[in-house]
Amino acid sequence: MKSLYVRIYLTLVALLLAFAFGSAWLFQRHIEQERGNVELAAGERLNAMAGLLKLALPPATAPRAEQAAVFADWGQRLRMPLALEDVDGKRIATTQMFQRRSDDPGAIIVSANLGDGRSLEMVRTVRPPTAQAGASGPIGAGGPNARPPRSDEGPWTGPWLHRPVSPGAPAVSTLAIVLVLLFIGVAVGAYPVVRRLTRRLESLKRGVEQFGAGQLGHRVDDSGRDEVAALATSFNQAADRIETLLRSHQTLLANASHELRSPLARLKMAFAMLDEAAPAQRDKLAREIDVNIAELDALVEEVLLASRLEAGSAVGETHAVDLLALGAEEAARAEVAFEPESDSARVDGQERLLRRALRNLLDNARRYGGPEVELVLRPVAGGHELVVADRGPGVPAELRERIFEPFYRLPGHAEMAGGVGLGLSLVKQIAERHGGSVRCLPREGGGSRFVLFLPAAKP
Repeated sequence: MKSLYVRIYLTLVALLLAFAFGSAWLFQRHIEQERGNVELAAGERLNAMAGLLKLALPPATAPRAEQAAVFADWGQRLRMPLALEDVDGKRIATTQMFQRRSDDPGAIIVSANLGDGRSLEMVRTVRPPTAQAGASGPIGAGGPNARPPRSDEGPWTGPWLHRPVSPGAPAVSTLAIVLVLLFIGVAVGAYPVVRRLTRRLESLKRGVEQFGAGQLGHRVDDSGRDEVAALATSFNQAADRIETLLRSHQTLLANASHELRSPLARLKMAFAMLDEAAPAQRDKLAREIDVNIAELDALVEEVLLASRLEAGSAVGETHAVDLLALGAEEAARAEVAFEPESDSARVDGQERLLRRALRNLLDNARRYGGPEVELVLRPVAGGHELVVADRGPGVPAELRERIFEPFYRLPGHAEMAGGVGLGLSLVKQIAERHGGSVRCLPREGGGSRFVLFLPAAKP
């Protein structure tokens, strides 16, 4: 299979050839038409001049000397290469210009009948047209009264041909030389342009192959403002998203595998001790097994939900959600104070996800912030905010963004209250999925405030 640049280049060259030959054909036809018009006009002028000289010259029966004298006088006035011939075709008189030009290479003599047997001859410097064009002219070069070229002139070569330098040498077309040089120049100049375009496509192809081979950090050159640059930019953007998604999945899988070991190890130990334990110890081990199973179930559910959110998969239908009712229900479940500052708060979203986000914030506050937790719903510009406030130790300013990363936990929190570090990460993903945001702020008097913003429902 031919390379793309070869096909583009051959197509360009073929179009250039077609354009050159088409232009030459049209130009040649135009030249022939113009030449025919010029020859026709010249023949008409020669006939008109013959009619005027017939009136000015003595009659054909006058002495030849008288005719020659009058013709010489008129020839000097007209300053044209003219000659007068009698009925027998003998020269009566000629002008000096006629004598000079008649010997020029390529000179053609045309004649016009005076109507009394005499004829007027004139040297033409214009080459005769083709036979078809010459047949249409009444008088002039190529007409019925035109003399054929002399034997030493060689064949007619046309206005676009140089006369051969030496006898027998082929004629060289000026138009053909111009077209050939133009074709060569454009063909040579077009090659680097076409090659540069396809070289960028080849570079893009190599970049895609490297990325597909596993080099997720590889990016292609997207400089420029043409379609190739736009394609390269789109590829780099897609590569960034794919790399981020794959890195996130890898991190999620690695962290989930690590977090699964702890409850599994506890379950294994509990089952191993179950057979030899006393009745009281057996009840305690049974409760430990239930707790570990619940922890495993929650971990698997959170990992699956985080994976589906990152992949953009649908997890429910979108409809209008009443945040006032949702906040009241979750506050009652978590046994925290609820202070709504609005009588109506509706957003467009998935109730299951929004409930999960609010529950994670409340559970996080109860786990790390102590018993004094409150939930506030307030209207803001463009939407509503759910604020979960606690009186815990707070979050250092430099870590307020990191706590929303998957599996990240503040130092000592895992040992103090458990958890796997996916709760706040899910809150952030759910908020962004609904066009909102979540942030951690300090609370006056100590503690933290987690602010979940959600845009208002469209009317």
